[in-house]
Amino acid sequence: MAFPPVDEQMTVLRRGAEEIVPEEDLAEKIRVSRETETPLTVKLGCDPSRPDLHLGHTVVLRKLRQFQDLGHRAVLIVGDFTGMIGDPSGRSETRPQLTLEETREHGQTYYEQATRVLDPDKTDILYNSEWLDEMTFSDVIELAAQQTVAQMLERDDFNKRYEAGRPISIHEFLYPLAQAQDSVHIEADVELGGTDQRFNLLLARRIQEANDLEAQICMMLPLLEGTDGSEKMSKSLDNAIGINEAPEDMYGKAMSVPDDLIYRYVELVTDIPTDQLPKIKQFAEANPRDAKAQLAQRIVEIYHDEEAADRAEEHFEQTVVEGGIPNDIPEHAPETEDGEEVGLLNLMRHAGLTESNSEGRRLIEQGAVTIDEEAVTDTGRYIDAAEDPPFVLQVGKRRFARIVPAENGED
Repeated sequence: MAFPPVDEQMTVLRRGAEEIVPEEDLAEKIRVSRETETPLTVKLGCDPSRPDLHLGHTVVLRKLRQFQDLGHRAVLIVGDFTGMIGDPSGRSETRPQLTLEETREHGQTYYEQATRVLDPDKTDILYNSEWLDEMTFSDVIELAAQQTVAQMLERDDFNKRYEAGRPISIHEFLYPLAQAQDSVHIEADVELGGTDQRFNLLLARRIQEANDLEAQICMMLPLLEGTDGSEKMSKSLDNAIGINEAPEDMYGKAMSVPDDLIYRYVELVTDIPTDQLPKIKQFAEANPRDAKAQLAQRIVEIYHDEEAADRAEEHFEQTVVEGGIPNDIPEHAPETEDGEEVGLLNLMRHAGLTESNSEGRRLIEQGAVTIDEEAVTDTGRYIDAAEDPPFVLQVGKRRFARIVPAENGED
């Protein structure tokens, strides 16, 4: 394919990037790529310990997709081997180790979700156990000799733990070295990562040079704030918008994004053309409610479709703005076995309103669960499957189910 001009490519790639090290070298690599008609090899390592992706993860995935669209080679490296070590980035303590089977399983889930952003036909997926598992102890010693303990302690999280007297296991030092070896193995031209990966990405440059390779360009992307507007987006903090969530949930959560983050979300997690961003910024400052609605609509369209986005908007207006109950909520008959009672926590989970009983318990404690608009306070509540229905069970602002009587003890 004919590669776009250097300036055009750089304009696309600068969008949303926090730091490019060194930026002038990226432009030079792109120039050579055009002259030789050879695509750049762009690497993204994924951590298989976190297989459920949210919009925060898509910031770097969208950048990799931009490289794909410009004609370059995208290499998604599943860290099934390094996942057994555990990435210490941003950690105040040693991360639990996973088995190779667990990392492989999580890695496949990651790939399936990531290709909702990436072009699967243009994405090479590699597992770093393919080469790291083949290294001998002598190879590891040779690799470790290319970095000093003092250099490792330059890393902020290691330094803080060392100063605080918290333990740092030797195997944690091997993680960034192993990640660097990935760049050596595929001869990466560019590596992408969040700003929390800066140390790892820059270390890979040094290890490549030590192996007589041209150093990769390091492109760091910002860590997206969650819907609470302060903490980094994280499922554990309940401030994330998952890319596999229902349209209504995605839309509603996007509408809860603080006004001052509307433009940041538009820039980082949508494909709205770059030349339109200045107008979007002005519009968001002048009319945040409508700008946020457009953002929510676009996010749902990306991961579902336009029809789903329209339904989600209608659902939001009816349930949140007007405070009503949707007309088309799904029906669910409680599951019963020997008796006629079913625990409310199990009922919410089986109805698809929560993912686990622990989530249901937390939501009840937060006052976010109602039966026919009456708040539920008892986490141990039981429902008489034959006598209590029908009723509307609501969890949070956007999840509803119409509970109907059990039929013959079956769902």
